[in-house]
Amino acid sequence: MPSTIRISPATLAEGNVTVNQKESFRIHGMDCAEEVSQLRRALGSVTGIYDLAFDVVNGKMTVEFDQARIAPEAISDAVSKLGMKAVIWNDAPALSEGFWQMHLRQIFAGASFVALLAGIAVIVWTEGYFSLSLLAHEHHGATPLAAMICFLSAMILGAASSLKKAITSLAALRPDMSALMLISIIGACFLGEWMEGATVAFLFALANLLEAYSMQRARQAISSLLGDAPKEAVILHKDHEHKMLVENVKLGETARVRPGDTIPFDGDVVQGISSVNQSFLTGESVAVLKEPGSQVYAGTMNMDGVLDLQVTRLHQDSTLARTLRMVEESQVRRAESEQFVERFARIYTPVVMMLALLVAVIPPIFFGGNWSERFYDGMVILLISCPCALVISTPVTVVAALASAARQGVLIKGGMFLEQAAQIRTIAFDKTGVLTGGRPEVKSVTLHNGCSRQEAMRAIGSLEQNSEHPIAVALLRHAKKFVPSLEPVAEFYADAGRGVEASIKGRGYWLGSLRLAGEKGVVVEPGPGMEVFLGSEAQLLATVVMEDAPRAEAKAILEELRGLGISRMLMLTGDRRPVAEQVAKYLGLEEIQAEILPGDKANFVRALAAQGARVAMVGDGVNDAEAMVSANVGIAVAHQSTDMAAEAADIVLMSGDIKRLPFLLRHARAARRIILENVTIALATKFIFLVLVAFGIKTLWLAILADMGATLCVTFNALRMLRART
Repeated sequence: MPSTIRISPATLAEGNVTVNQKESFRIHGMDCAEEVSQLRRALGSVTGIYDLAFDVVNGKMTVEFDQARIAPEAISDAVSKLGMKAVIWNDAPALSEGFWQMHLRQIFAGASFVALLAGIAVIVWTEGYFSLSLLAHEHHGATPLAAMICFLSAMILGAASSLKKAITSLAALRPDMSALMLISIIGACFLGEWMEGATVAFLFALANLLEAYSMQRARQAISSLLGDAPKEAVILHKDHEHKMLVENVKLGETARVRPGDTIPFDGDVVQGISSVNQSFLTGESVAVLKEPGSQVYAGTMNMDGVLDLQVTRLHQDSTLARTLRMVEESQVRRAESEQFVERFARIYTPVVMMLALLVAVIPPIFFGGNWSERFYDGMVILLISCPCALVISTPVTVVAALASAARQGVLIKGGMFLEQAAQIRTIAFDKTGVLTGGRPEVKSVTLHNGCSRQEAMRAIGSLEQNSEHPIAVALLRHAKKFVPSLEPVAEFYADAGRGVEASIKGRGYWLGSLRLAGEKGVVVEPGPGMEVFLGSEAQLLATVVMEDAPRAEAKAILEELRGLGISRMLMLTGDRRPVAEQVAKYLGLEEIQAEILPGDKANFVRALAAQGARVAMVGDGVNDAEAMVSANVGIAVAHQSTDMAAEAADIVLMSGDIKRLPFLLRHARAARRIILENVTIALATKFIFLVLVAFGIKTLWLAILADMGATLCVTFNALRMLRART
């Protein structure tokens, strides 16, 4: 498949090329990874299509294509030729998805069953008795014409919904389960096994119906976990209020949310006091008190008071919308086990098909075996060879695990990170905002060289007014207590881990760590606490002493992590060693890397990974982004995180602290265990039935039941991940 074309901005500006377009389709009939393989083969080589991504559980296909070379309608037509239906994706609930398809399947399966029973009734009437041998490969008597017509009707009705797919796969010389079913039915007719052919057709129709039902149940269950924001909002306008569609609301407008209503936007409370249930986003079961100045998020529930909030993010940019997009995009990043299973299935299927051919041909040619019996054995093996249960075993588990984790406030950005989290044995923590509360407080300010408090506070506030770092926020909060307004800055420069520099009204200032003070030629005798220094050129103007207490729950959480087998935990911080040691002693951490820059953090994490350790880096700000990218798994604490940190991370803890870390590890390990269970179930079922064939115990309908049973078993086993709890 051609790789995605990357176009430079300059080339775009010239207007000489067409930008690739992305379009998502809902695929009716895509209930198994087998259909995904067909779609990849059919569309992967089409001119103008550059990339394909699939979400089997939600029945979604995303196509990146050149709109000048192929239209969406042509893509839909190509899908329809495979016996499936493609419609442009919309975000409407999937409850009605495939409504008619599902009902048609029910009608055909029911009619096939009635025709099968009618045929059996004719034989029972003719032979005068009923025996279980009628349902096995033991009835060789002449089939009455009336029974034959009933059985033939059952075959046609049972195969009708899959006939087009079967013919398409046979024409492409890539037979799928539908094709194997069709071959088996034709073979049964050729051998005179009319009843068994009818039984196979009915059971296959029933299997397809149950498989579609189980996938629809998975889609609905996962969709219900992800929640939604309201479509309308109550907007205040002067002396009245009116309802508006959320997509028409602008930034800065004021929305009113009454008790029991879902909050439609991210915003700041400007009036009212109420408790808000944020469990959807953070997993916290206890409602949070909101008052003027508090932030609220779309998708959360207002409990007991009226809140007026100023819209700070449009609905498409809200925390909820971004979370849903990340969950959707996460399904593209497949787990290693998922990729392995697909590779295995590509080898397994042709090998078993070759085995079926050899079983049908070799004994009659070289050992004088019965052609009819061996042909029948080959058909049984063909049906057993379907890898659907094996291939579906992983993606359903992964998607269910991602959705339920999001419901508990843990956003995992792909199956690969879920799987890697299950293998973590070493965790590196940033200190500020992760192990500590992330809300440092200014304890004292010492002025030097004749600097006034007003000048110091105005300079500190102006330098930090646009920063999101917890220390900067604390400095700004303290400065605003003394100065009513801040000054604009020029020539601003920020160096992560050191500090900031800028010009204020023509005078240069710097604010930062002991390291930065030393680089400016200032000799400082450091104190025992956390200190920030303000200066101008080589002159020290103020020393700010700050305190950031360890989180109350951090010590217990670290103990819980040790109980889960995390053998090594360490703290990485730019703070001075005495400050870091004080926090580490309280938390029981023995390994510290202090007074290091962000690049040093990343190098240290890379060194750990190079030693063979499975490392997770837990951080909360831009200073930690490089280290998180360098780890096997980067974990961002979202409450204090900058957007860059959350984007750099593989996993985001929406609750704003590390309370969800133990849940993450248990959840990831449970998902991995269920994947192994499902693969074992799928392969064991195939093996057992192949052994039964070798010992002469075989029927076509039992082979269908084996495949259907294994597929349903792994699907419902995977859905156990939806019940995840902290």
